Amino acid sequence: MAEHNFYLKAEWPGGRNSSGRIDAGNLKTEISIPKEMDGPGIGTNPDEMLLGAAATCYVITLAAMIERANLPLEEMSHDAEAIVDVTNGVFTYKKIIHKPTVVLKASATDEEHAKLKKLVKKAETSCMISRAIKGNVEIELKANLR
Repeated sequence: MAEHNFYLKAEWPGGRNSSGRIDAGNLKTEISIPKEMDGPGIGTNPDEMLLGAAATCYVITLAAMIERANLPLEEMSHDAEAIVDVTNGVFTYKKIIHKPTVVLKASATDEEHAKLKKLVKKAETSCMISRAIKGNVEIELKANLR
């Protein structure tokens, strides 16, 4: 069994409406509460970072699966959306919507297109971030496959 450790250092010099900084190796940025939640909106925030973690995990997992299946990939991109519900002052990360666009080369067979359709769904359940938030955040998939 292999374990991989990741570290993050956060500096937060003030109260709720202050801003801080994180350093997690390749991720170095300012952080604060977003303007939508009555914060200063400086840098990124936990809502964007969770969406970013889920989206990048999904697209990297899908890319690896497409490569292992030897599908003739022409291009791939990914959009993602998060919905945060605020009820009675309680913030709940409700849903992440994955919106991958995957285009296979014109030479792709019907069998390869069918395999792609399965992999797009399987990547969601295989991604470690999706598994980590399962049961707490709803995941929706709106794929555009060509």
